[in-house]
Amino acid sequence: MSTTRGRSALAAVGQDQHDDASALLGAAAHHGGQNPPSGAVQQPVPLRELLGDQVLDVLLERSRDGAGGLRLTGEGSMLGELVKAVLERALEGELSAHLGYGKHEVAGHGTGNSRNGRIGKTVQTGVGPVRLAVPRDRAGTFEPVLVPKRAGRISGGLDDMIISLYAHGMSVRDIQHHLRQIYDTELSHEAISNITDAVLEEVRAWQSRPLEAVYPVVFLDAIVVKVRDNHSVQAKPAYLAVGIDAEGEKHVLGIWLAKTPLESATAGESARFWSAVMNDLRNRGVRDIVIACTDGLAGFEEAIHAAFPHTTVQTCVVHMIRNALRPVPRRDRAAVAAELKKIYTAPTAEAAFDALADFTASVWGQRYPQAARVFETAWDRFTPFFAFSPAVRKLLYTTNGIESLNYQLRKVTKARGHFPGDDAVVKLLWLAIINIEDKRARERAVHKEKTGKIKNSPSTARLIEGQRTIGWREALIELDIAYPGRIK
Repeated sequence: MSTTRGRSALAAVGQDQHDDASALLGAAAHHGGQNPPSGAVQQPVPLRELLGDQVLDVLLERSRDGAGGLRLTGEGSMLGELVKAVLERALEGELSAHLGYGKHEVAGHGTGNSRNGRIGKTVQTGVGPVRLAVPRDRAGTFEPVLVPKRAGRISGGLDDMIISLYAHGMSVRDIQHHLRQIYDTELSHEAISNITDAVLEEVRAWQSRPLEAVYPVVFLDAIVVKVRDNHSVQAKPAYLAVGIDAEGEKHVLGIWLAKTPLESATAGESARFWSAVMNDLRNRGVRDIVIACTDGLAGFEEAIHAAFPHTTVQTCVVHMIRNALRPVPRRDRAAVAAELKKIYTAPTAEAAFDALADFTASVWGQRYPQAARVFETAWDRFTPFFAFSPAVRKLLYTTNGIESLNYQLRKVTKARGHFPGDDAVVKLLWLAIINIEDKRARERAVHKEKTGKIKNSPSTARLIEGQRTIGWREALIELDIAYPGRIK
């Protein structure tokens, strides 16, 4: 059956069932002679009022397990029985639409095609396996739309559940075990992979979508993932870029996985990787990046200046502090960190330079000269933010916004162990970003319901789609003064 005909069949089924349901709902609504007030919106009748006690008693009895409890999901369960009844009713309606007449109607005599019994088929659903009696026609031309031939599962709820479990970091094997334990449902490794791979097309479309011409600020950070490559598991960095556009909307611009393992990447390989990333951004419409905030990534500065010559590179201060404190024993870290704070909180670049000189000459600087060298080596990339007010500095000198996201992503990727390939990494990260931000949106909604105020953010949008930057109006004024004519 063609797609058009299939849709027509579903439409006919929907109309027939809508008419039947309307009659039933109307009867229930007017039960006892009660009529709704004129102009009132008629509310759906609760299912409990439509199902008689006898039907519910039968469902309860048939769904009890050996211990006297209820089996809500799985084969032969209460929900399974309901799904079976609904699907078989819908299939009968599809066949009636295909034949052009209903069951036992005289209009079907002499049409050349008729019903031809049923065939048993088990399909996997969101409530477990369901054994269906699928109706057939004598000519063999009936192609069910709701439960297609050769389809082993009903998509929708089950597919969404599998994708959600995958987004939470569960492996295919974990998902198989979960479905088997909770829903008594068996799905092959290939079937689950195919379900999760269905989002790859959407991911690729998102990854290649057109971008804004100008991004005043772009943050780049990485998480390390383990990927199977050439029969061995290797650690590779996956880089995320978050850009703030001229309207103050934050977007994840893309996810890029380095082809070379982290520990073996040469300077040339790093430069080629970043050159490819910058070319990707240019090909998608980006013409200028005003400030790029990074963690001193090898090969990045040369690559971004080749693609965007006027970009200012700002090193993330948080990363610098971590690097500076790495050789410092735990007992001395608080004291050394307090001295380093005088450098990056100085009012001007000149004052920061004096603070660095003071630290170098101090007892701590003499004991841990590596800490001072971290700032000395990256000085030109460390100081650009001193041209702005403290509020804008906070926005620029730290990649906390993207690091918070990466922290959540690390929890998901850590649960996975290693990935079978690069596509699996990008797929999971994209799904996890959406899942994380949906969770945050729900938390904000709960907070607003309790307090009447929106928590921490003027927007409930997601980074994938765009999220408002707090304090952007003031930051934009300063950026426009510092970089005249570039932010439009």
